[in-house]
Amino acid sequence: MAVFQFKQFAVEQDKCAMKIGTDGVLLGAWAKLGEYPGTILDVGAGTGLVALMAAQRSDAPTIDAVEIDDDAHEQCVENFEASNWSDRLFCYHAEFTEFVAEMYEEEEVYDVIISNPPFYAEDYSSGNTQRDIARLNEALPFEDLIEGTSLLLATEGVFNVIIPYKEEVVFIETAAKFNMYPFKMTRVKGNPDAEVKRSLLAFSFQEQDCEMDELTIELARHEYTPEYVNLTREFYLKM
Repeated sequence: MAVFQFKQFAVEQDKCAMKIGTDGVLLGAWAKLGEYPGTILDVGAGTGLVALMAAQRSDAPTIDAVEIDDDAHEQCVENFEASNWSDRLFCYHAEFTEFVAEMYEEEEVYDVIISNPPFYAEDYSSGNTQRDIARLNEALPFEDLIEGTSLLLATEGVFNVIIPYKEEVVFIETAAKFNMYPFKMTRVKGNPDAEVKRSLLAFSFQEQDCEMDELTIELARHEYTPEYVNLTREFYLKM
C-alpha cells in the first residue's frame, strides 16, 4: 500500500526504501518536544513521518528535515507539501555531516533533534541496495549522528532517538563523550514474552537522573496494550 493514512495527514511511501513502521511511529509519538520548541530537526527523514508527527504535536514554526537519498527526499518534500503544515516543514537534500558543517557555520541551532537512524551495524543485506543503505549504520554511523547533533542542539535542547536495545550501552557512552546524557529511556518489546528489542532515548546536555520504563506493544496479535494505544491514539486511524 503506497499511501499510509493517519488521522491528520497521509504519507506516500512508494518511492522510499524504508516504509512506515512501528519504530518511526513510536519515536514520533514518544519524542520529548519540551513545552514550546521553536525549531525541530528530523535527521534521516525518509518519508517525513517523524517531522509530520512533530508538526501535529507542536506549534514549532520551523521543522526541518534532512535526507540523503534522492527518492526519499523527493517523497518527503511531496508529503510535506500535501500536509496542513507545509508552511512549517522543509526537507534538505544532504548528507548529515555536510548539513551539520553548513548549519554550524551559520550558527543555526535546534531546540529538538529527532532521529530514527539507520540500524544494523552487523553485516546485513536484503538484496535491495537502496533499502540496505537506509538500514545500515555505515550510511550514518552513530558517532557521526551524535557528534553532529551535539553541534546543532541548543544548550537547553533535547535529542530523541530510537535504536536497537543491544546498542543502548555503547550509544549512551558515545553520547557522554559529547556531553549529552539520557534523562528519559523507554525499552520496547513486542509482547509480554518477547525480549526487549528497541530503546527510546531522550538526551540533554544536563546530567540528571534518568527516568526509565518499559513499553509492550501487543498483548496478543493485533491486541494492543493500553499504554501503546494511549501513546499512538492521536495518529493511528483505528486506535
